[in-house]
Amino acid sequence: MLRTALSFERPAELQATTPPEARGLQRDEVRLMVSTPEGHAHTVFQRLDEHLRPGDLLVVNRSATIPASLPATAALGAFRLNLSTCYGGGLWLAEPRWSAGRPGPLPLERGETIAVAGTQATTVGPHPGLPRLWFVRLDAAVERLMWRMGSPIRYGYVDTAYPLAMYQTIFARQAGSAEMPSAGRPFTRRVLERLAARGVEFASIVLHTGVSSLEVENERVEEHPMYAEPFQVPAATADAVNRARQSGRRVIAVGTTVVRALETAWDGCAMRPAQGFTRIFIHPDRGVQTVDGLISGFHDPLASHLAMLYAVVGEESVRSAYAVAVRQRYLWHEFGDSHLLLRR
Repeated sequence: MLRTALSFERPAELQATTPPEARGLQRDEVRLMVSTPEGHAHTVFQRLDEHLRPGDLLVVNRSATIPASLPATAALGAFRLNLSTCYGGGLWLAEPRWSAGRPGPLPLERGETIAVAGTQATTVGPHPGLPRLWFVRLDAAVERLMWRMGSPIRYGYVDTAYPLAMYQTIFARQAGSAEMPSAGRPFTRRVLERLAARGVEFASIVLHTGVSSLEVENERVEEHPMYAEPFQVPAATADAVNRARQSGRRVIAVGTTVVRALETAWDGCAMRPAQGFTRIFIHPDRGVQTVDGLISGFHDPLASHLAMLYAVVGEESVRSAYAVAVRQRYLWHEFGDSHLLLRR
């Protein structure tokens, strides 16, 4: 697939600049587009249950968001260090940025000493193929300091800083995501109650998300590099997915993170319990074996997540939905509207 297949026009004003709560809405009152092979329908997230079947299995991500954006200084001056993923032994992958609205790459040197949140760190080197991300070795104290001096990762389209609670989902249990697994944000207690009354079942995984989906820069989409993220698919979830598939019931992922975890745990015949790190990149040539649809936000032009959506429901369906979303003024990003995509 060529990179141009992920391109589309989206006006900048369709980026959600504030949480729905700041716009006078409840979390579950954001808009919901439902895309099926028959076309696209429009509703609100609170009515998600009306578009699901009894016995559908929703798989959610129980990772909780951490305050991963830290103040940092080096010879080049002050900047933000957005922690992404911890690989153990104090080694982190991180994104150095000048500010929320001004990304890198920054002119850092290998082996450079930098100050991060009141402690020292050493740059190791950039991630191969992803020059805006650096491996950094941090003092163990940084995890404690993060909760005192860190803030949620924010980008320039969000108008102001919001508290960490705005970046947590109702499913959040295990801290570790640099950025919110945002597909789960519109779920509320009343949505869960309506789904339970409908006979929808739930299972969960944990995948600690790193920094945002990177824009595909390679001409061939399949050559896009992915960094490793930690995940766990427990035995109960593997069993639930296998039972749903064997009985002809649908498995629907709440977020692209869930798709990545499930596809990593798929052995070619069945779902197996699994944990570790995944670098899996899901695109149409690879295909998707484990889900019949997913709930997601709306993704930027050239975002790698678009290739996953194409793999689940097809490029034509996604491009049609996004054209409708632009015309209907749906909102993008973590505080924006939601999208349920179902394949035949």
